[in-house]
Amino acid sequence: MEFTVSQVAEVLRGTTEGDATQKIDRLAKIEEAQPGSLSFLANAKYEPHLYTTGASAVIVSRDLVLRQPVTAALIRVDDPYSSFTTLLEFYQQATRTGRRGVEEPTFLGAGSEVGEGHYRGAFSYVGEGCKIGRDVLIFPHAYLGDRCTIGDGTIIYAGAKLYPDTVVGARCVIHAGAVLGSDGFGFAPQPDGSYRPIPQIGNVVLEDNVSIGANTTIDCATMGSTVIREGAKIDNLVQLAHNVEVGRHTVIASQTGVSGSTKIGDFCVLAGQTGIAGHLTLANHTTVTAQSGVGKSIKEEGVFLQGAPAFHLRDSLRAQAVFRHLPDLERRLSVLERANPKPEKS
Repeated sequence: MEFTVSQVAEVLRGTTEGDATQKIDRLAKIEEAQPGSLSFLANAKYEPHLYTTGASAVIVSRDLVLRQPVTAALIRVDDPYSSFTTLLEFYQQATRTGRRGVEEPTFLGAGSEVGEGHYRGAFSYVGEGCKIGRDVLIFPHAYLGDRCTIGDGTIIYAGAKLYPDTVVGARCVIHAGAVLGSDGFGFAPQPDGSYRPIPQIGNVVLEDNVSIGANTTIDCATMGSTVIREGAKIDNLVQLAHNVEVGRHTVIASQTGVSGSTKIGDFCVLAGQTGIAGHLTLANHTTVTAQSGVGKSIKEEGVFLQGAPAFHLRDSLRAQAVFRHLPDLERRLSVLERANPKPEKS
């Protein structure tokens, strides 16, 4: 696809400097771009590349002051990073418009409804009584169990598995290998030491604009629903247990595990390899740093946590500073003890 610099600026509501008639046919990193490419500058440390880049045009901030002449055309916007993200979304949507219709063989269960403009790839399976919205893309080998509901514009990639009664909102993305609705880890201990499975009869609900990463697993609720709220972004290889709730626009990085019935607030950040114990509540805007373990509820909003068990980032950093000096503190203590020996007991 090919656009002029001025057309791109119009989409982004930006202003142009330089030759706005140049043709753009691809997106590229500023340090790797070649003629015909469009790039962006959002991080000041990449500014030197602006003066040497081969890109035909670069998206920059409105208030950027040039230190040297540039050969690329400039598109000035309020937020270059967000504007480039908008272009990536536009490009992604445009390249998918060709995915329409039904490839064979596929299966569509009795009583299922599919909206206009959809795509069902080869070997995809849609169970009975499903309701699939407009412009939904279901890639090969995806599985939708009975009575699933899928909102308009959602994309379900190859090999994703949605158990029966899963509800997915509009414009969601479910990446390859993700599993939504598998049984929660519920077993009742018995007097003889064995475990009796507790039936998991709930479901999983994704609200609008949710992204689920590859090979992530979200368990169904024991009763009721495991809920991922609007705009939440879940990375690859994340485990969310039964009856978990993830708040609006919360982000969870790879290899994180959240135990059952924990409620995570809005706009939270869980970094990679964090572990959250069950039946907890994390207040809005909580941030948990990588490889931390949270074992108690967080009621105060805007808290940064670090460590295992996790506690306030400020206190954690102070503790780490002391820990690094323990050998020296031990040596100094030994010197003091030798200089001031304890009196012998009579």
